[in-house]
Amino acid sequence: MVKENSAQYFSNRACQYFPCHQEADAQNFNCLFCYCPLYALGDRCGGHFRYTARGVKDCTACNIPHGEDGYAYVMAHIRTVTEMTRRSDTEERRDPPGKE
Repeated sequence: MVKENSAQYFSNRACQYFPCHQEADAQNFNCLFCYCPLYALGDRCGGHFRYTARGVKDCTACNIPHGEDGYAYVMAHIRTVTEMTRRSDTEERRDPPGKE
């Protein structure tokens, strides 16, 4: 893994939450995906998560996006997220807010 800040790796040791996951390797912790882009996949993300009693996805035990192969893992699965947000031809076409 590249240990310098780059398009694939970023470490913010000054962050008040660093490292934000228990049992994380602080020396190799990648903050690039501070918020995991695969969160929206629910139980299909492939990470180590649990659902709370209130049904909220809790990813505090997951270090996949923050580890050595995290960037490659996220990029290998990001197409699924983009497909989820793709508009179908049957949906109403709307202008973005402020473009009316």
